[in-house]
Amino acid sequence: MKLRQKGTAVTHHDIIPATPAEALRTDRGEGPVLLFAPNVLQAMARRFQDGFDGLVTYAVKANDAEDVITNLSSAGIRAFDVASPAEMAAVRRIVPDAVLHYNNPVRTVREIEAGMAAGVASWAVDSQAEFAKIAARVPAEGTEIAVRFKLPVPGAAYDFGEKFGATPQEAGELLRAVAAAGFIPAMTFHPGTQCPDGAAWAAYIEAAARIADAAGVRLARLNVGGGFPARRMDADAAALEAIFDTIGASLHAAFATPPALVCEPGRAMVAECQALLSRVKAVRASGAVFLDDGVYGGLAEHLVMGVSDRIRVLDPAGRPRSGAPVPRTVFGPSCDSLDRLPGDVPLPADTAEGDAVIFLGMGAYGLVTSTRFNGYGALRQLTVHDLTM
Repeated sequence: MKLRQKGTAVTHHDIIPATPAEALRTDRGEGPVLLFAPNVLQAMARRFQDGFDGLVTYAVKANDAEDVITNLSSAGIRAFDVASPAEMAAVRRIVPDAVLHYNNPVRTVREIEAGMAAGVASWAVDSQAEFAKIAARVPAEGTEIAVRFKLPVPGAAYDFGEKFGATPQEAGELLRAVAAAGFIPAMTFHPGTQCPDGAAWAAYIEAAARIADAAGVRLARLNVGGGFPARRMDADAAALEAIFDTIGASLHAAFATPPALVCEPGRAMVAECQALLSRVKAVRASGAVFLDDGVYGGLAEHLVMGVSDRIRVLDPAGRPRSGAPVPRTVFGPSCDSLDRLPGDVPLPADTAEGDAVIFLGMGAYGLVTSTRFNGYGALRQLTVHDLTM
């Protein structure tokens, strides 16, 4: 066991297991567990702040757990990208003096009023109608409005431009309207989730410069969104610093007077700080494996993103299973036959009932997308010193 380091806002736990194996040996609870490593989270927060030449905000939608927000604040993250009044309230409760950026560009009047009450500092818009709703209610002085635009840039796991974003022509018209109304003019974009190549950011930055120049508006800030890649597979290389360098170089090449930069990582910030520990309920004669968690719980995103190979199997004593990998059908615990991971999942040949199947890199979206279907899907959290396997 390792004691919590005094003076650091880690978690409510005073004594925590050192590793996932130790957690497995000592945990007496029921059901799947998210193993949370605050040290990993704080290190990633520092990596973004050290490498990105601008304001780093956290996209709360990726993981809104109190321990996550508390540890990010402790690591120096003081600005948060919120997409709803509930996220605003959660951040304000934990970090009362946080800066809030409300970058969901479609809002009801009541949501706008909630944003005003919460003290939102920056708002995003992608249509004249949405801008009109804000302009009629939000005082312009000291308020930033970022025009969100989209481009047909490939490379991401899925394209956020299908839902949000003005065309470049529409963005120019919006930018002029924002500046004319006395708001602080900014622009924002999102290259899409799990975008591995800095060229996507470069294309957007160059387009933002052209749009602002054509509109005759000098940007105060440029929000380059999220989309930074988290590690999905064992063989993945860390590309964050290369992307940061590309963003910086592109900004100075595109703008005569570069605006201040903002980014809003979600997945890349929190993915590595949690692992999902599930247990084998049964192994059928066919080789199919039934787990105590599935796509209605912490594994929901596997339906969209595919199954990672960052899976480890431990016996009940915490020892790694050593059998050769065998492709298996993996089902979740519910009575729904759709509750299965896509494709075949390679698990050791000696995988047995009672074993722990640990999915690494599960800090993003595992918690927030889980349901309670069929009475399953609840996720406990257990803090560990690190996630070394």
